[in-house]
Amino acid sequence: MKDKKQPHIVIKGTKEGLTLHLDDTCSFEEVLRELDEKLSTHLYDGGDRPLLEVQVKVGNRYLTAEQEEQLRTLVRAKKNLVVDVIESNVITREQALHWKRETEIVPITKMVRSGQVLQVDGDLLLLGDVNPGGTIMAGGNIFVMGALRGVAHAGCYGDRQAVIAASLMNPLQLRISDVMNRTPDYKGAGQAMECAYIDEQDRIVVDRIQHLTHLRPNLMRLERGII
Repeated sequence: MKDKKQPHIVIKGTKEGLTLHLDDTCSFEEVLRELDEKLSTHLYDGGDRPLLEVQVKVGNRYLTAEQEEQLRTLVRAKKNLVVDVIESNVITREQALHWKRETEIVPITKMVRSGQVLQVDGDLLLLGDVNPGGTIMAGGNIFVMGALRGVAHAGCYGDRQAVIAASLMNPLQLRISDVMNRTPDYKGAGQAMECAYIDEQDRIVVDRIQHLTHLRPNLMRLERGII
């Protein structure tokens, strides 16, 4: 049984404000009661002090939307405190499936012909060509093991770190997030796989695939032998 003297709430001050660590083994009602007591002391009484942002870490506890609102309301009632974020190690099945769709690599073997649109939520690994008039889209990166002669749109949900790579880079149009580059006069070298990315000048640049290790060091999927 848990020692009754051990606190359910640990409060730590940071440069940005406060971090609340909530015990995930006791009841939610106990957490609320102790949190209210601790935040009611003169240390968090407000006064003329500026607004403090509060990060709440709930550990291995799942909070419903109603419970999250209860926490926010309790903290908000302490005058100069406001909840910035609530972090939990637990997610719902729906959230897990959504995360899987956004981060998984989807391998597809086909030729994308004129008028066809192929779209995935995560990274796209296409084993085949994209013909002129064909379009491929991905929420993450695009890797084409073939000729890219149509339209490719990577990071279509806003990821500006996404890249486009192809064995033969000869696209009608490249898009990464909200940046577009029409390249009708661009001809791929045809000798080595090339990649496209957004550079520091907010332009889409096409370069050798080997440069990705320096440009996108966090692109760990490349180490799995995909390309």
